[in-house]
Amino acid sequence: MGTFLLLMAEASAVGRELTEAAGEGGFGLNTNILETNLINLAIIISVLFIFGRKVLGNTLQERRERIETAIKTAEQRTKDAAAALAQQQQKLAQAQAEAEKIKKAAEENAQRARQAILDQAAADIERMRETAAADLNSERDKAIAELRQRVVALALQKVESELRTGIADDAQHALIDRSIALLGGS
Repeated sequence: MGTFLLLMAEASAVGRELTEAAGEGGFGLNTNILETNLINLAIIISVLFIFGRKVLGNTLQERRERIETAIKTAEQRTKDAAAALAQQQQKLAQAQAEAEKIKKAAEENAQRARQAILDQAAADIERMRETAAADLNSERDKAIAELRQRVVALALQKVESELRTGIADDAQHALIDRSIALLGGS
């Protein structure tokens, strides 16, 4: 405030000089303090300076606090986002590991199922071969038995027909000798 009064005093001194010079030239300043309302201006400027400084200081302080709060909030959100990102990345890594385990287990199951199917097919083929061989042997035995029966039947028919027609004495002796040879082993 003292500086302001000093400036006003200097201004009035300069104004007097200008007035004296104006009296000579026609241009000048009114240095009468009451006529120029310098006191009113000084009061208004002083009131604005005293009260305005508080209002402006309070406004700036509030703005600074809002900015600090916004910065702290943004930093907290950044930390939260980083933590959430780390957590999601960990969950992703776990999910990928689980997917890899599932894939590996599926491959192992597929391999076991494939091997079981191959083993079952091999067993089925072997059983079919054995069944086919048994059926073949059975059919062969049947065919041999049937052939024997036919041969026996044909032999009996031939013998019966020869017996009806009669056997020559030479043939009868040869047959007896042959039968004895078979029985006796001579």
